Amino acid sequence: MILTFLISLLLLQGDPSAQVPQDTPVILSESEESIDVTGIIFEHIGDEYEWHITEWKGRPVAIPLPCIVIDDGVHVFTLHHAAENGYTLNGEGKLVNAATGKRPLDLSITKNVLSLMMSTLLLLVVILLTARWYKKHDALKEAPTGLAAAVEPLVMMVHDMARENIGEDYRRYSPYLCMAFLWILLNNFLGIIPFFPGGANLTGNIAITLVLALCTFFTVNLTGTKHYYKEIFAPDVPGFLKPVMPVIELFSALMKPVSLTVRLFANMLAGHIMILCIVCVIFIMAKYGPLMSGGMTLVSVLFGVFLDILECLVSFIQAYVFTMLSSIYIGLARQKEE
Repeated sequence: MILTFLISLLLLQGDPSAQVPQDTPVILSESEESIDVTGIIFEHIGDEYEWHITEWKGRPVAIPLPCIVIDDGVHVFTLHHAAENGYTLNGEGKLVNAATGKRPLDLSITKNVLSLMMSTLLLLVVILLTARWYKKHDALKEAPTGLAAAVEPLVMMVHDMARENIGEDYRRYSPYLCMAFLWILLNNFLGIIPFFPGGANLTGNIAITLVLALCTFFTVNLTGTKHYYKEIFAPDVPGFLKPVMPVIELFSALMKPVSLTVRLFANMLAGHIMILCIVCVIFIMAKYGPLMSGGMTLVSVLFGVFLDILECLVSFIQAYVFTMLSSIYIGLARQKEE
């Protein structure tokens, strides 16, 4: 954890976005450079058309990613050649047509998209290696070792969760719940790592969490029993409540994916912002002299390491909560009439 936090300090120190002049700049001790805290935070939590790694000898080191836009044809280029192809970035950092100012259909492989591909491939490798161990060994006679020993408790935890919350046909939904839990957990941990291939704010992106929540939403509503829909549209309540209850139940059904989306997104995003703010305190206090700067650096590092450890715990809890609520929602939709 200490090594991870110190690496994040080095990356921020070499970040060109930390040197953008402001109206009221914070001057660093010997170099008359300013730090843009807002720019640092939004760069690290936002999506980009290239993966900035660090700065080496005054030059940024970044992985160029393909920009793919459909606008009177398919155009493929990197961000450095956007102007040559007639595109520029708007205030939100999105590609727009330089002539018309309109956004094209953007299918670019951005930082978050590349992170999504790599984390999914990594999870696939982990699952296949675990399955390979079970093919070669008898799990009833020997305990799993290596990677299988780490994955089995997680899978069994989700398996037991599904059995308790869903009921007799829980095996039908266990694969989805295991996939959701392991994928969220892996990306939460990768987001804490400040260097490539980590550092992408994937589960802190509301588009990602919305898709995950919609997967649960469609699983719940496409496999619900007749009793589930009866309780929504024709609940067994007193007559004066019959016109009101369907509206309330429909609203409740629509709010479930919203709660799943916002809970995961907000918690992971807040954790990233807090850690970045603690790192920025070190550079902000540099203008107050070596005594104040040194004292606040020590405090920031200690508190930053504490937040890193807390973020690891939050990463597990958020993956667990998303999976648990998904299993509960599925279980409520699978109830039979008594």
